[in-house]
Amino acid sequence: MKELESMEQFEQMRSEGKYLFMFSADWCPDCRVIEPVLPDIEKKFTEFTFVHVDRDKFIELCQQLDVYGIPSFIGFGNGKELGRFVSKDRKTPEEIEGFIVGLQ
Repeated sequence: MKELESMEQFEQMRSEGKYLFMFSADWCPDCRVIEPVLPDIEKKFTEFTFVHVDRDKFIELCQQLDVYGIPSFIGFGNGKELGRFVSKDRKTPEEIEGFIVGLQ
């Protein structure tokens, strides 16, 4: 999974191609629970580039996108938001995969 490094990079990724942004933080226990399954999910959905967004480094972006709970996911395709799975609740691998299938 790629790591978001700048707002400029976010703007470029969002506008070109298909990206799934995962909002997370080092201190988030629910984020740590799903971390081991994310590589398998990435392999299943190769049409998306998965990007990790550190909530603490990009708090303004989270506010701009109304991401107030983590872990959360937002999919973009060529500048358009395809969907969001945003809440403070723990997410299962099945819920994450179901969300991604719904983006296609």
